[in-house]
Amino acid sequence: MSNTLLKVSGLKVSYGGIKAVKGIDLEVQEGELISLIGSNGAGKTTTMKAITGSLQFEGGDIAYLGQNIQGQGAWDLVRQGLAMVPEGRGVFTRMSITENLLMGAYVRSDKAEIDLDVERMFGIFPRLKERKDQLAGTMSGGEQQMLAMARALMSRPKLLLLDEPSMGLSPIMVDKVFEVVQDVKAQNVTILLVEQNAQRALQIADRGYVMDSGEITMTGTGKELLVDPRVREAYLGH
Repeated sequence: MSNTLLKVSGLKVSYGGIKAVKGIDLEVQEGELISLIGSNGAGKTTTMKAITGSLQFEGGDIAYLGQNIQGQGAWDLVRQGLAMVPEGRGVFTRMSITENLLMGAYVRSDKAEIDLDVERMFGIFPRLKERKDQLAGTMSGGEQQMLAMARALMSRPKLLLLDEPSMGLSPIMVDKVFEVVQDVKAQNVTILLVEQNAQRALQIADRGYVMDSGEITMTGTGKELLVDPRVREAYLGH
């Protein structure tokens, strides 16, 4: 029996009268990589914000590890193993790379283990190691994305939410981001990925959900959705 880490049921979110998310259901099982795809404005980021407690929702339930998490702040959720890398990265620009990584471990007190995890991140992201004393704000967008992912991993999450990690990056950095996402999954971290690059997102997904105008319109394995003519026409351009 697989373990359900996250269960979203009937989620509804509105912005000033506009219904952004209209009663969606989705589930993430332990060990899965789930991709949530859809065009701009479909409600993907809104869904992520509701899950992580940074946005109030008006209807439905969000259960993490079997517990309803409505009203819990991001701090509480990180402590329970749910971490998010937001769209736009959100690194601490006036801190060094190493300081950013240590901020990612703020819910932990195991100093020796934290130091080991910093070294582990430098192993996964060699470019960060080369620049560990550099201010985060002076790095390229791709490097900042690597840092944001590494910082989230410093909290040792059970479930990692990634919101548009490849947005605005060069093709080489996009390749690197997807490579790292797969490496992270291989280390037994469950991942919910929101991504505009539907082709790449579905190629690495165990399962996917397609979101359109605030509703889930399709779901299936990554492979099934990749070959579905409706998905191909709407999101893959052929």
